[in-house]
Amino acid sequence: MSNILNFGIPKGSLEDATVDLFKKAGWQISISSRSYFPGVDDTEMNCKLIRPQEMARYVERQTIDAGIAGRDWVRENDSDVVEVCEMVYSKVSRRPVRWVLVVNGDSKVQRPEDLHGATISTELVGFTKRYFAERDIPVNVEFSWGATEAKVVDGLCDAIVEVTETGSTIKANGLRIVCELMESVPVLLASKSAWADPWKRAKIDQIATMLKSSLTAEGMVGLKMNAPAEKIEVITRMLPSLRNPTVSHLYNSDWLSIESVLSEKEVRRVVPELIRLGAEGIIEYPLNKII
Repeated sequence: MSNILNFGIPKGSLEDATVDLFKKAGWQISISSRSYFPGVDDTEMNCKLIRPQEMARYVERQTIDAGIAGRDWVRENDSDVVEVCEMVYSKVSRRPVRWVLVVNGDSKVQRPEDLHGATISTELVGFTKRYFAERDIPVNVEFSWGATEAKVVDGLCDAIVEVTETGSTIKANGLRIVCELMESVPVLLASKSAWADPWKRAKIDQIATMLKSSLTAEGMVGLKMNAPAEKIEVITRMLPSLRNPTVSHLYNSDWLSIESVLSEKEVRRVVPELIRLGAEGIIEYPLNKII
């Protein structure tokens, strides 16, 4: 096999966040509005723009070796692929999305079994059909091209299966969640043939390691300062850190240099305390990766 990895970039809501994440991880991906073939500064990769709804299908067919898509679309296509790791994007949302069964607020439906013989509208047709078939509940599942919530409001269907994070929009439209069917987060996928090929697996592992290290670093910063030796115990105890802060002696001095990694939100609380304890030369710096 040639030493080229064909990689799918998700087109749509995850597109910009994915390109930005790759940039932090060390890859420059350039996307033209007139092309579905992004450029990448890695001679071992070819990138393609692919809708997340179709990503797992193309990975399974080995049209591409790997890509990023929501786990919901992997399950929708019932795809036989390798889920290498989760990719929970903070720039999109740290919360998983939920696919929920929804009815009108005044509906008598309290559980999926109450929809015996009903019509359900959704984008997630394959998964929804399997969900009800596994429970031996006969329903008619129709594909929705959009405005799915309006269909149940207008009486065009008895229920819908819709995606949500908090459920607030569903509630605002006078609808009610009967139950949750599935949670989903973005995942890095690989075809079984690519995963079985030593070179391609190593390349996918490289990408996964660097992407995860960049995701881990999001919202984290480095903090460096000098402090008098007699304050070292109290300062290191108050500093949040991945493990323990790094401490070293300053040349020809009884002062110490302290370095730590912490949440960016913690800085506003910690810095005034550090100053009160005598710390000086406090430097905050951004992090691209934590490995």
